[in-house]
Amino acid sequence: MTATNLLDPLVNIPATGTSQSSRRNPLVGFARGALSLLVGLVVLLGTWKLFLVVFNISPFIGKSPTDIWHYLRSSSTSPAAMSQPTRGHLYPAAITTLKDAFIGLTAGTIVALACAIAFNLQRSVEQTVLPIAMVLRSVPLVAMTPLIALIFGRGLMCVTVIAGTVTFFPTLVNVTLALRATPQALVDVFHAYGAGPYKTMRKAQFPTALPALFASLRIAAPLALVGALLAEWLATGQGLGYLMLQSSSLSNYNLLWTSAVLTTAFSLLLYTAINGVEKRVLVRYGDAPT
Repeated sequence: MTATNLLDPLVNIPATGTSQSSRRNPLVGFARGALSLLVGLVVLLGTWKLFLVVFNISPFIGKSPTDIWHYLRSSSTSPAAMSQPTRGHLYPAAITTLKDAFIGLTAGTIVALACAIAFNLQRSVEQTVLPIAMVLRSVPLVAMTPLIALIFGRGLMCVTVIAGTVTFFPTLVNVTLALRATPQALVDVFHAYGAGPYKTMRKAQFPTALPALFASLRIAAPLALVGALLAEWLATGQGLGYLMLQSSSLSNYNLLWTSAVLTTAFSLLLYTAINGVEKRVLVRYGDAPT
């Protein structure tokens, strides 16, 4: 037995749990994920149908999952309805909304990260900027949207500002607190080796704040969709937001419910994508979620 083994008797103990988990068949994990998704989908559809039955909602207004399925598979609409928004408008509107939400989420996250890092490096920045940000946050976004459209126009910049605003604050608060929660012993080690505040932030504080960042992204992704829909409804006249407004005013409830279902599906898609990126990133730092 070497000197290292004498000093550390746990060296020779095999990590059986780690080896078993690393050798686990990936098909098992995929099957479990697929089963969980199927169960969740069945529960969601059952709750949807039960809601319509319990509250006795008129079939003209409330559409069931089977109604949406038949609407998506139905043939083209009649010539009399060609001037109204139809199923053919769903695809371009959905792509527009998804793009708007993604750009807003990205922009809001980048600005929030920059502010959180600045808050931790210079407390005077936080004392100056945070009160202004809180005042802006307290104003309802519906009231601010016409002003934002007036300043930035009714194009992509307006949507980016609105969707980025609703995603900015959750990320800012969570990441700021996570950066400050870095173990002081870890920070002291970097300082002892002569690392400055910027290198300590990059090498120690930011990696420890990654779980909080991804948790914030999972919260902010649906908010980005809400912000994009609001901007499309009140400012741009494009995407699913405007399509839902048209459908409601024309009593086209099949299209309205289908648009709402697509919005929900996009929220789940963004959540799943962020969760997948989180696992890959955190594996590199040895803190991957199980």
